[in-house]
Amino acid sequence: MARARWYSPQLDRFLVSALYHEARRRKVPMTRLANRLLESALAGSEGWEAAVLAEAPAPCRTEPLQSIVDGQQTDKATAT
Repeated sequence: MARARWYSPQLDRFLVSALYHEARRRKVPMTRLANRLLESALAGSEGWEAAVLAEAPAPCRTEPLQSIVDGQQTDKATAT
């Protein structure tokens, strides 16, 4: 059976650099920071809702892990 192929866009070098420096400043992995930023920006959008429907019935989040604006450093799932 063929594996599903997902589109993986190339990010601009400057954005990767900014993401790297911000992740280091916050002491979090770049992928976690990127996920948080994208979730915060896209949650509730038409694209988000389309992705929720496309991913069903697999479990998915309907809300972002956290608000980037409030400056929290941990996910709800990992908060103690």
